[in-house]
Amino acid sequence: MADQSFLSWPFFEDRHRALAAELEAWCEKHLPVDHHDVDGACKALVKALGAAGFLRHSAIDPEGDGPLDVRSLAIIRETLARHDGLADFAFAMQGLGTGAISLFGTPEQKAWLSKTRAGDAISAFALSEPKSGSDVANMDMTARHDGDAYVLDGEKTWISNGGIADLYCVFARTGEAPGARGISAFVVPADTPGLTIAERIDVIAPHPLARLKFENCRIPAAALIGKPGDGFKIAMSVLDVFRSTVGAAALGFARRALDETVKRARERELFGAPLGDLQMVQGHIADMALDVDAAALLIYRAAWTKDMGAPRVTREAAMAKLYATDRAQSVIDKAVQIHGGDGVRKGSIVESLYREIRALRIYEGASDVQKVVIARQVMA
Repeated sequence: MADQSFLSWPFFEDRHRALAAELEAWCEKHLPVDHHDVDGACKALVKALGAAGFLRHSAIDPEGDGPLDVRSLAIIRETLARHDGLADFAFAMQGLGTGAISLFGTPEQKAWLSKTRAGDAISAFALSEPKSGSDVANMDMTARHDGDAYVLDGEKTWISNGGIADLYCVFARTGEAPGARGISAFVVPADTPGLTIAERIDVIAPHPLARLKFENCRIPAAALIGKPGDGFKIAMSVLDVFRSTVGAAALGFARRALDETVKRARERELFGAPLGDLQMVQGHIADMALDVDAAALLIYRAAWTKDMGAPRVTREAAMAKLYATDRAQSVIDKAVQIHGGDGVRKGSIVESLYREIRALRIYEGASDVQKVVIARQVMA
């Protein structure tokens, strides 16, 4: 079992430790899954995570008034990622896809949460566009107010769960003001006329991704989340909650890479002695362990700060996401190097981790963008 001594840190309560133990036992029995049919695997994982009760942490209880617990989100993502990257993806997108509804939705919109928390509906977060990935305020997609409805026209791309989702949280320009102040957010069911899957996107670590097309896509005015023009604020608030959990997923990948490396160093012999007897290998393992612990501290600081009532944790979340994803890339690269030829053998654990980690340094704010965010926060 991976090192879980971090759970004794003062960031956590007994309920977090109980959650970690429960999820660890579930993962040992159910993960990893077969990834050959990615769509089918994700749908099955959502069902299974919902049936086991873990998806109740992905969104607020529509019948209650408690906030999202970011520490629980991070623990779940770290644990799932350590066992199976696709399981982490399936859980994370349920939270990100409904984050705007959890934070700003109407009682009617929150009815979706009963379905997503149970695993009976799959959600997606539709923000990125072909011309405006990190530059969210420059989006082209429009939502024209027409009587008691809005009409959506445009495209979204790199949408996780695209093609298998039951509902999309869609951001579009409504024009109340230039730039970021003229964007609004909407709940759009997948079967809405005018919404089509224009392209399925294949990436190095297969996940359900798609480009969406909206043509004269008419939705009721009640689909608006929050107020007109609040879309950018809503998107940033959602990312403020979930960005540190991207770091948690990277941490899970890094912990697995470290575990596999320690196992390799103990079992593999080189020059008549265990590989781990070589000081250079010991040096790499020390660096890996240091990166893992430092990342964990940043991640759980950000999660704890948000859970303690901080209205925004932009700086803390950006630091956690940037450091954890970048250092996880380094940890996994060292694991591949120490595994030698087996490290690049298709289907090996460290080879799959090498493919899984790369996207985390891009989505929900690329590493270079996080540096800009951090610098602006420090200089403010």
